[in-house]
Amino acid sequence: MSTPLIAPAAMFLLGAVALVRGPVGDDRPRARELGVRPGVFPTGPLNAITDVPGVRVGQVTLIEGDDVRTGVTAILPHGGDLFREKVPGAVFVGNAFGKLAGSTQVRELGTIETPIILTNTLSVGTAVGAVVRYTLDRPGNDDVRSVNALVGETNDGGLNDIRGGHVSVGHVLDAIRNASAGPVAEGSVGAGTGCEAFGWKGGIGTSSRVLPDRLGGWKLGVLVQANFGGVLTIGGTPVGQELGRYAYKDAVGQGEGTDRSGDGSCMVVVATDAPIDARDLERLAARGIFGLARTGSSFSHGSGDFAIAFSTAPGLRVRHGDSAVRSREILPSDAASPLFQAALEATEEAVENAILRASTTTGNGRTVEGIPIDRVRQILRARGITEDRHP
Repeated sequence: MSTPLIAPAAMFLLGAVALVRGPVGDDRPRARELGVRPGVFPTGPLNAITDVPGVRVGQVTLIEGDDVRTGVTAILPHGGDLFREKVPGAVFVGNAFGKLAGSTQVRELGTIETPIILTNTLSVGTAVGAVVRYTLDRPGNDDVRSVNALVGETNDGGLNDIRGGHVSVGHVLDAIRNASAGPVAEGSVGAGTGCEAFGWKGGIGTSSRVLPDRLGGWKLGVLVQANFGGVLTIGGTPVGQELGRYAYKDAVGQGEGTDRSGDGSCMVVVATDAPIDARDLERLAARGIFGLARTGSSFSHGSGDFAIAFSTAPGLRVRHGDSAVRSREILPSDAASPLFQAALEATEEAVENAILRASTTTGNGRTVEGIPIDRVRQILRARGITEDRHP
């Protein structure tokens, strides 16, 4: 077998291993380059989850031989010690056919104390162990005896030798340690390397929104690991039907041997700098799941649809072991509606970016095509959506 490619936009050669950081797949457009602009709120400068101050993303992509197509994506709410300074967080479950390690404690305590890790289904245990080791090894954590690692997944076994256990503790640690606040690579990278969505290649996608000053000026970002199915909709256009790939096609008499049941999973991570507590963060996470419906998700029996939401507001951080009474400024629930709208919009666009940026991938004896960009352009133009290269 060949040496694995580890890709968390300059390339550094370390012996026979190539380490790549930053955006990849620049020959494939994001949604806005096709004129698709979901919603009404503007994006941040990067149109990524890293537009939320403090948020960092790191990715490791594993491509080895003919059958290893997997990886790790790490999301860090801030650059300090997350265990010592926990952030308010919440989880919302759309359909629980999946594994989200650490979710029960998040729902109980309303805090997140580790980096959020996304990987493949059978590597969740490895990722949990890696996050625990990362936390225990940090300076000042010599007395730590309990760590709630938060790890989500989707199943990339269609393109990846998932049973081979190719994700290592070192890969997870690399993703965490290489995390940065810059542009986020999308498509067939990190935990999205082996993902499929709506019958096409899926993967990692991200987007952001900035509220107007009169609504608080808060920033919100979403990152998705898109590996699910249904009837693809882009910019309100039934692209999946136009392209002839959609769930239950053969069942409704539109073809033979082309049925796609809509199975699969999606992880959604929502970040905001708005000072909202765990209760409203759970409501915000729910909008991340609801946003999948805009893209045509079937939310099928076999789909694991989970959303994690957190706030980076410094005044809401919870210091480990601190039992003192403290005052906090929290955004009232009546002011949360614009954030809910922003989450819907950013989730929709993140999924579109994940699919549009993902390139054709072969693995496990299968080839999954990247969605044909020229055909998508034609379909969108026919519906009056014109191409515009300026985000």
